[in-house]
Amino acid sequence: MHRSIFLWAAVSGILAVAIGAFGAHGLKPHLAPEDMAVFKTGVEYHFFHTIALFIAGILYKQYHHSLLSFSALAFGTGILFFSFSLYIMKLTKISSTGEERWLGALTPFGGIAFIIGWALIAVYFLKSRK
Repeated sequence: MHRSIFLWAAVSGILAVAIGAFGAHGLKPHLAPEDMAVFKTGVEYHFFHTIALFIAGILYKQYHHSLLSFSALAFGTGILFFSFSLYIMKLTKISSTGEERWLGALTPFGGIAFIIGWALIAVYFLKSRK
């Protein structure tokens, strides 16, 4: 299981660097500053939680507890829902007023998934006696 988490973190890291570079060099001339700021927020959270995903993998490898594997799952889900919904909305300039409103609704679920990931790590250490 920890190998899957590490692979997921590695692929996520590759994507975070590539998407960040694409945004900084390819999108900046094409997006309004406020759209660029939203895109950058997606990239920052993508990076932060890729590191968290990797750390969850290290913790799972060390302690083999389901809370830690669920934490990794929550971080990965958060990256997909939070960061990728922001990327798609800004790349396609989808507004939250049309039929695509559901896409903007995914972003907070990603944020909740991030919170759950961190909370699961906290619960593990609160319950842990090691």
